[in-house]
Amino acid sequence: MLKNIKGLLLLSCLFISLSTSVNAQSIANGKPIRIIVGVTTGGTTDNLARYIANELSKELKQSVFVENKPGAGGNIAAQFVAKAPSDGLTLLFVNTSHSVNAGLYGDQAGYDPVKDFTPITLISTGPAVLVANPSFPANNVKELIALAKAKPGKLNFAIGGVGTSIHMAGELFKHSAQVDITNIPYKGSSPALTDVMAGQVELMFAAVINAVPQVKAGKLKALGVTGNQRIPALPDVPPISETIPGYESTAYFGLLAPANLPKDVLEKISKIAMKASGQSELKNKLEPDGSKTVGSTPEEFRKFLVQDVDKWKRVVKATGAQP
Repeated sequence: MLKNIKGLLLLSCLFISLSTSVNAQSIANGKPIRIIVGVTTGGTTDNLARYIANELSKELKQSVFVENKPGAGGNIAAQFVAKAPSDGLTLLFVNTSHSVNAGLYGDQAGYDPVKDFTPITLISTGPAVLVANPSFPANNVKELIALAKAKPGKLNFAIGGVGTSIHMAGELFKHSAQVDITNIPYKGSSPALTDVMAGQVELMFAAVINAVPQVKAGKLKALGVTGNQRIPALPDVPPISETIPGYESTAYFGLLAPANLPKDVLEKISKIAMKASGQSELKNKLEPDGSKTVGSTPEEFRKFLVQDVDKWKRVVKATGAQP
């Protein structure tokens, strides 16, 4: 009888211990967590945010959902999160536009991309690809530069979103190559790609995941990639830096919270997000397109943000890019 009582007590203690462990993982008594995304549904940023939301939900044992607040190049979403309570219940999933907007909009952005947020982790980075209509006479970056210099202002870049990484890849290209190519802005990458394939616009910087299927189908011609090395999906396409030394433009995706997030909450969320970034499931999806999973610490992500914001401020100032 005594052994049975001792056994029950041990089981009770174990149950309490396990329950405490699970509850300790939850945030703010298990209330739903929102991850705000400043773009519409369906794109790379949105899909990555939903992946992270699912991983957080599994580990924290509470509801985590994505809420899309598109508009103003991500400024609406960033302003919303910057003003939210710093309790871990409202997070922000960002891409390169978060850094670019500081230079593009200045004080009108309505927030500081570093000071008004708590960096959690840098999820991944990845290049873009410079594509052209198949009938475009230039077959590589060197030929494109020669053609652009022979016809200043006559060639066109389709811009699939002002202030995005692919917009700034074009601005950096024009500045670095000292060429005059006209921007044609679109409300998204899909209509921009459609017009390039149709020959309405000659050139575009596009996300690798969007461009590769069209390149392989012969509907687009790839001239160069914006990273500093070739990518598995397009092994025959050289980096632009082989023609323009020092050129590099990569997109990033990361998770932020409002400023002054409590240390214990930051540790819980960052630990899960860092682990999620390193999972083979995500790597297998991203690496063929030349992207790299990162899973940085909060402090490493803060340093990255400071450097990236400074870089794009200099590019915006040098190129005179406008929102």
